[in-house]
Amino acid sequence: MSLHGKAYIVGAYEHPTRKAPDKSVAQLHAEVARGALEDAGLTKDDIDGYFCSGDAPGMGPTSMIDYMNLRPKHVDSTDIGGASYLALVNHAARAIAEGKCNVALITLAGRPRSEGMATGTTPRMRNPSQPDVQWEYPYGIANVNGYAMCAMRHMHQYGTTSEQLAWIKVAASQHAQHNAHAMLREVVTVEDVLASPMVADPLRRLDCCVISDGGGALIVARPEIARSINRPLVKIIGAGETVKHQAGGVIDLTYSGAVWSGAAAFAEAKVTPADIKYASIYDSFTITVLIQLEDLGFCAKGEGGKFVADGNLISGVGKLPCNTDGGGLCNNHPANRGGMTKIIEAVRQLRGEAHPAVQVPNCNLALAQGTGGMLATRHGSATLIMERE
Repeated sequence: MSLHGKAYIVGAYEHPTRKAPDKSVAQLHAEVARGALEDAGLTKDDIDGYFCSGDAPGMGPTSMIDYMNLRPKHVDSTDIGGASYLALVNHAARAIAEGKCNVALITLAGRPRSEGMATGTTPRMRNPSQPDVQWEYPYGIANVNGYAMCAMRHMHQYGTTSEQLAWIKVAASQHAQHNAHAMLREVVTVEDVLASPMVADPLRRLDCCVISDGGGALIVARPEIARSINRPLVKIIGAGETVKHQAGGVIDLTYSGAVWSGAAAFAEAKVTPADIKYASIYDSFTITVLIQLEDLGFCAKGEGGKFVADGNLISGVGKLPCNTDGGGLCNNHPANRGGMTKIIEAVRQLRGEAHPAVQVPNCNLALAQGTGGMLATRHGSATLIMERE
């Protein structure tokens, strides 16, 4: 079943906080839910589907449904890390198309900044029953050195340079200066990025994303409900999701699961990368963006360095405006899961509601891409293509 035009995103809300020492995770979930409902002009009683991921406190969706006093007839708690929320939009749209619910709420929230979680530089404590833990944990792999391995391999294999990676941070900073809520609003240059301290060779501090509290929420609804609301229409036309892993030891660090999730989304949407006016690309690190751009087909494998250089991702300057809210590199990375914010900024662009300085003219087709987990080992990937009607 194709979901092309079967569901619409009618509400989107990003929490303005970047540090919330006075709020619980459950409260943040409820606050973004309320914000998305207000954006859509709907009420809590309109929700009959609830979707969340591993950031929601409790057993799957049960605690948050109780906390918000919802009465859903369909629920989903898929967890593939930061890609979860793109996958959940896909699941919500298909549930709506199948008549399982009419109005779906999707929430994300977390407090890693307030809780002092050094998730990028410290190996994560993992469940020892996971089959991979005994083989990998003794080597002390953390997010940053895992992604650094991918960057180093890409440089070795394709000649990608640190200067080219730096352009991704430069583009994010050019956009973030216009975002009053962004954690890092100072515009940086390639030289600034290269002068920042090395964290894990070849990734420097400014190659890494921020860590923030906060969250976001989306409302997905049936077409007739969407058309009854006085909001610009954002139609879901294609989606794909997958997991990339070690493949029994056949490992290539230079590509991501976007190779498959992107191909599925483009096939369902019946569009090509050349048609996309705006892209939200998961940016935990600069290398994450470069690899996903290649895998989604915006450029050939190995040519990502040339593609991102010289401001090609800057709105109003480059060929492919990317992460116009500042992304995870400059704006926020709530709950260490940035996929939700990628969808929210894409919705803003399609509605014409992005900041005027970064709004893409005549933006009628947008893509959001999420990666969750570890690029170097195993990760979920989800792609979402949306159209302004």
